[in-house]
Amino acid sequence: MTPLKISPPEFLADAMPVAVMDGHCALCSFGARMIHNIEPAGRIRILPIQSPRGRAALAYFGLAPDDPASWLFIDAEKAWTGIDAMIAVGEYSGGWGRCLSLLRLIPSPLRPGLYRLIARNRYRLFGNAELCALPNPGLRARLIS
Repeated sequence: MTPLKISPPEFLADAMPVAVMDGHCALCSFGARMIHNIEPAGRIRILPIQSPRGRAALAYFGLAPDDPASWLFIDAEKAWTGIDAMIAVGEYSGGWGRCLSLLRLIPSPLRPGLYRLIARNRYRLFGNAELCALPNPGLRARLIS
């Protein structure tokens, strides 16, 4: 999927690049830990959708904060959602993160539906976890509100 071309909103400009994700989801918490592991420089910041900035970021891109499929990666003047956001995070991170490029094997037309199916069932399948409660201080330093 081609990323959205954007002018980053002022409330996000100091946090680029940023992954906007559910701060109460165990799967998203795992994703945050993966970002921390594959991109050790700490450039990618993590913004929970439950924060005022997170809600504003989703609204800016026309996504609903209550929609389970609202996962977003923003870098410079580009934004991706869903599986394409995961691929972009991996490619941005380099190294082992490039393994996420394998998600390109899923045909583009199927990615949004597959992502939405997993996202809508994420609490039932993976449970809840609090991003802010993560014990790793380096990972907590990536969180913005």
